[in-house]
Amino acid sequence: MSSADTSVSIVDLEQINGFQFRAGFGDGIPEWHIDEPEPIGTNTGPTPEQLLASAAGYCLTASLNFALGKFREDTGVIKTRAEATTGRNEEGRKRITGIHVTITLGRPEAAFSQLERALAQFENFCVVAGSIRKGIPVRVTVADSDGKILKDD
Repeated sequence: MSSADTSVSIVDLEQINGFQFRAGFGDGIPEWHIDEPEPIGTNTGPTPEQLLASAAGYCLTASLNFALGKFREDTGVIKTRAEATTGRNEEGRKRITGIHVTITLGRPEAAFSQLERALAQFENFCVVAGSIRKGIPVRVTVADSDGKILKDD
């Protein structure tokens, strides 16, 4: 992969209270509040599981919209539901065990002339779902308030 193919997406998180965090995206994009459901959190924002599901759902939906747009197809209003299922792994830790994304096009099948071609290729354009399916290496760095690195792997 060349450096021209590499980009970095940054999200800055700041604790508000307990498990509530403010997520900043920069460039004038509205902040989000992320939280856990009760009893751990206060249920004031989406959970990390919901954010991951929404990222996969959005990416797949946008990719299908793109694929159909290449053929100048009118999708109508697309609606998507993304469901993240959680369960326990072998060590008893809660993990996401699957994501099911249901995309509903705003027009009937007969309204599309190139639907089969678009369906055959759209998932190849989705960065997020393609990455999740392969597994995502995660590097963790922990620093204290003075900037001292406490953990970096």
